[in-house]
Amino acid sequence: MHFNVTAHPRADWISQQLREAFPMPGPYQYVIMDRDAKFGDKVLTFLRSSGIQPVRTSVRSPWQNGTAERWVGTARRGCFDHVIALNERHVRRLAGEFISYYNRGRPHSSLGSWNSGPTPS
Repeated sequence: MHFNVTAHPRADWISQQLREAFPMPGPYQYVIMDRDAKFGDKVLTFLRSSGIQPVRTSVRSPWQNGTAERWVGTARRGCFDHVIALNERHVRRLAGEFISYYNRGRPHSSLGSWNSGPTPS
């Protein structure tokens, strides 16, 4: 898993994050992204050279990337609506703690961890 924080995401920064997130060839086939200008030629070149096909969502269609939109909403409601982040370093620490909680401590009904008792018959 990889995450990072910046106040000004640009194509160079995004390309570096992708290099860190996907250092080795893997089973990844697609990256879904919106039509923001920061996903320019550098990002597209990196993805294609890594064997990953970039897929753009339609204009003004956040529902086409529902998984990311849902996760951002969860992070905002679960963490950032309750804390005033002081700076970029603070956001990075808060996000790291929330991601750790989200993936390890929070009950996931799909994993069966929401109910440790016997399953009803």
